[in-house]
Amino acid sequence: MRQLIPTGDPRRPVAFAEAAQPVPAPDEALVRVEAFAPNRGETFLLERPVPGARPGKDIAGLVVQPAADGSGPRAGTRVAGHPPHGGWAEYAAVPTHSLAALPDGVDSVRAAALPLAGITALRLLRAAGNLVAARVLLTGASGGVGHYLTELAAAAGAETTVVTATPGRAARLLELGAAAAVRGAADARGPFDVVLESTGGAELPAALSRLVPGGTLIWFGQASRTPVTLDFFDLLGGPAGATVRHFHYAGAPYAPDLAALVRLVDNGRLHPEIGRVADWAETAATLADLRERRIRGKAVLTIGAAA
Repeated sequence: MRQLIPTGDPRRPVAFAEAAQPVPAPDEALVRVEAFAPNRGETFLLERPVPGARPGKDIAGLVVQPAADGSGPRAGTRVAGHPPHGGWAEYAAVPTHSLAALPDGVDSVRAAALPLAGITALRLLRAAGNLVAARVLLTGASGGVGHYLTELAAAAGAETTVVTATPGRAARLLELGAAAAVRGAADARGPFDVVLESTGGAELPAALSRLVPGGTLIWFGQASRTPVTLDFFDLLGGPAGATVRHFHYAGAPYAPDLAALVRLVDNGRLHPEIGRVADWAETAATLADLRERRIRGKAVLTIGAAA
């Protein structure tokens, strides 16, 4: 089979290579991949790839060999999957706890855009707690996670202000349910009950200062790649007490959350924002554009018939 492997060359970070078809473990199904979605974080990992690394965590395709232990979907089932690695290939072995069956109304392209970003958004909102009538500030809203968070938070009853520097992206986030859009956290009119922060750098201190007394900031990324500096004396001018929490989405099983996301898409209650769909021959160029934030929302690469 063909797969994409890291090259270590920043100008062309991945290249095609031939490999043996993966042999699934007893609790894994073999999936013929029809589409996969790279994540911006994966582009950074390609800067210094670990020897033998096989990237790819978000896929959709067809089960061609069910798990030997009898768990998970049967052969012939269309699925969305979140393997730990190896998804940028014609075939992937995926633990059944990370697979969700797809209904006829959800195509492979939208399904591939769901796993990491969608699960992150879903779990992050659970961590934030009851958001009915809550005032929420969301930084870094232009990416895949941000779009899902905006729509899911609106459905949960939150009044969300999103941070994005691009007018076109701001307009789309308003369509998805955001109450307001600003260019930076410093421009946001608070105070906010909850801040969901993924940018780092100067954005986190600015967002923190806009919390209500006793409010919560949940830090789930550092997309700017700029370290955060907090000045104690600056904090004195902010809320009278605040909680800062770190969040990371990871932790199997993923199947229940993935199934919930698929169901929301099928019911028309969640709309994957896909800024690019291309054949996987264009993966290297797509990774460059994703890294430089030239793609709104998710990018999806297709293989074979799905193209």
